[in-house]
Amino acid sequence: MNLLDIVNRTAMPEPWSEGDNIPWNDPEFSERMLKEHLTQDHDAASRRFEKIDRHVAWIHQHVLSGQPTNILDLGCGPGLYASRLAKLGHVCTGIDYSPASIAYARAQAQQAGLRCTYVHQDLRLAEYGNGYGMAMFIFGEMNVFKPDHVKLILQKAHDALAPGGTLVLEPHTYAVVEAQGKSGNSWFADPAGLFSACPYVGMEENVWDAERRVATTRYYIVDAQTAEVTRYAQSIQAYTDDEYRALVTECGFEAVAFHPSLCGEPDESQRSFFAITARRT
Repeated sequence: MNLLDIVNRTAMPEPWSEGDNIPWNDPEFSERMLKEHLTQDHDAASRRFEKIDRHVAWIHQHVLSGQPTNILDLGCGPGLYASRLAKLGHVCTGIDYSPASIAYARAQAQQAGLRCTYVHQDLRLAEYGNGYGMAMFIFGEMNVFKPDHVKLILQKAHDALAPGGTLVLEPHTYAVVEAQGKSGNSWFADPAGLFSACPYVGMEENVWDAERRVATTRYYIVDAQTAEVTRYAQSIQAYTDDEYRALVTECGFEAVAFHPSLCGEPDESQRSFFAITARRT
């Protein structure tokens, strides 16, 4: 792409038509993203460790009643939740599309002697196994998939759980997805950052598709030396509470419950998310 392609872009992109997501599976991109996962300066890629500790404590004590079980972590990233759950006696399997995150998680588990298995695979294609006491899909990851792909992932999670096993979701609120789509455009520049190891200028464009209720974010990254343009796009589906409940029920779960956060109580620093628990029948 070049600068003229930015000028001539379509005003309203078709959701997911310009890419499923930013390139988590690209080795160089995933290495740069791993740094964002591990930094303690923000909660953008992964939460800071103090917050993860609170989430893990709630999951262990209130969702699992302190009883060790086999846990499936969908979109596990660098294993920040799974490693902590393993230290509490659980046996964890994590699946993620990022090669750098999976390599980091494996190294940490081996070094600490944790009972964790990490799989580098697309959630839509991966084999999940079976017999889990809990499956978790958190940090808004479910919203970046097309609705039919979300249903596929949840049905596979249902089949992977033992009877009575628990599903833990942490989706985006409808309001935050809509606000993202309506947040307009901005630009930024970086001598080296997430999108490139070389100096670049970037434009972020957000579009809200009211009919489909999808927010699409485009990133146009302009190489500062060559002016070559690379486009990335990410679409996020908004759901109402009733739609979340219907989706989870349709995928075979019962006892669907909503929680203010993964802490079990309102968290003003993370109002973009809430938690859902449900049980395989």
